[in-house]
Amino acid sequence: MINIHKVYPDGTIALRGVDFTIHSGEVVGLLGENGAGKTTLMKILSGFIKPTRGKILIDGVSVKFNSPRDALNQGIAMVHQIFTLVPNFTALENIILGYEYEWSVQKRRGGVLGLIEPLKLSEVKKNIVELMDNLGLKVPLEVPVEKLPLGLRQRIEILKALYKRARILILDEPTSFLTPLEVEELFKFIRRFKEQGNSVVFITHKIKEALSVADRIVVLRKGIVAGELDANRATPEELAVLMVGKEIKLDVVFRRKNPIEYVNPVLRIRDLWVKNDLGAYAVKGVSFEVYPGEIFGIAGVEGNGQDELIEAITGLRKPEKGVIEVNGVAISGISPLSFYKAGGSHIPGDRERYGLVVDFTVTENSLISRQWEPLFIKKGRILWSSVREFAKKIISSFNVITPGLEAPVRSLSGGNRQRLLVGRELSKESKLIIAVHPTKGLDIASTMYIRELLAKTRDEGKAILLVSADLEEVLQLSDRIAVMYEGEFLAIGKTEEFTLKDIGLLMGGVKPVKTSS
Repeated sequence: MINIHKVYPDGTIALRGVDFTIHSGEVVGLLGENGAGKTTLMKILSGFIKPTRGKILIDGVSVKFNSPRDALNQGIAMVHQIFTLVPNFTALENIILGYEYEWSVQKRRGGVLGLIEPLKLSEVKKNIVELMDNLGLKVPLEVPVEKLPLGLRQRIEILKALYKRARILILDEPTSFLTPLEVEELFKFIRRFKEQGNSVVFITHKIKEALSVADRIVVLRKGIVAGELDANRATPEELAVLMVGKEIKLDVVFRRKNPIEYVNPVLRIRDLWVKNDLGAYAVKGVSFEVYPGEIFGIAGVEGNGQDELIEAITGLRKPEKGVIEVNGVAISGISPLSFYKAGGSHIPGDRERYGLVVDFTVTENSLISRQWEPLFIKKGRILWSSVREFAKKIISSFNVITPGLEAPVRSLSGGNRQRLLVGRELSKESKLIIAVHPTKGLDIASTMYIRELLAKTRDEGKAILLVSADLEEVLQLSDRIAVMYEGEFLAIGKTEEFTLKDIGLLMGGVKPVKTSS
């Protein structure tokens, strides 16, 4: 890829003259903060979008892609961060989708006739089984995808690409939904695929992963190549500087040094049962407490009941049975307003759906979930002068970069939206903070900033319930950990009582020989 530029119709400049090379039989780590241009560059290479200008050469020959099929015909396929599978189709049906017919040429009197005929599934299945055996990617082909865990769904996405004879495989943030053991299995596949002369582009913002699996690392920053290093010579510190333009301390443990007094819990859960939208139990008899001055972390792959648990605690979903108490007040099955009035704050995992209204202004968003407080309302009317002063404090205290108080939140970057949301929730006089995936999708600088804020809030004596699929985050922040699998806590204990292997096994539903209690 030579001198690739991409300017969107609204004037946003995503790429500013990027050169990017892939060699046969290598893994290239494409590293950068959110908004650096990583995914845009690879969407151009895989035919999903067109460059504003620049050239692509395959084996020295200039090519132009008008669609992903054009890129596939050149052996280039991209596995996206959000899976594109049909839930009620089997793995086999998803793999061949779009390629379930083939051309056959038949001789007829007066000429040759081209016919489209269905693929013979028995032959196709045999070929896919051989492909799985060859690359160590085993999946149950006859099971509907909706019944499979996320790690197997990702394998199906990869098999879709390889079935179409991809020789350059682009993986966009491929470890987001995987357990540590599944990540290692993915890395084994990548190395095996590479050994067969193929190539992989591994898009990530996680430095340790890039160093673990890549041969060469290219770092993008603000749409340009900030640097390129051999992975065996690079250090995490060097890569962090290239990513953000300044030094970032990476190996930080935020757990408190002073012992916690396990008396008078702020949050108390007893035998909680919660159903999901399909009417099945997603939370099954969970019990735990969170104490003042502690971060209680819940680790687990997304989709194991964490969302339903948090929705029940914050009043968004009515539990079937069980006890939820905040500061000694029973709040089971009541509204989010009751949760807030009992002394709770909520940093939701989906900030655009539950935390912010992106078409509202920065000022208006600073008021959400606080509009009933006497500071902001008098005789039924909102005191906008007070709201604006409060919004200014959030912007200043939490380093929110915004065009202005009246700018729509839609105009803010993901990191600044999160800072606004976190600032609003941490500014409350709350004793309990529910933080769900608080740094998901954020770059290194924003991630470390949010983690420092949570640790500081904990040290001020507040109780924090942290839910995260990022195991590194859970280990860095949590004083105690629970591992959640299929609606249950398989283990609860102090963070230092677990090994990384223990947690990895528990996240996959396997109890180690010796577990914490």
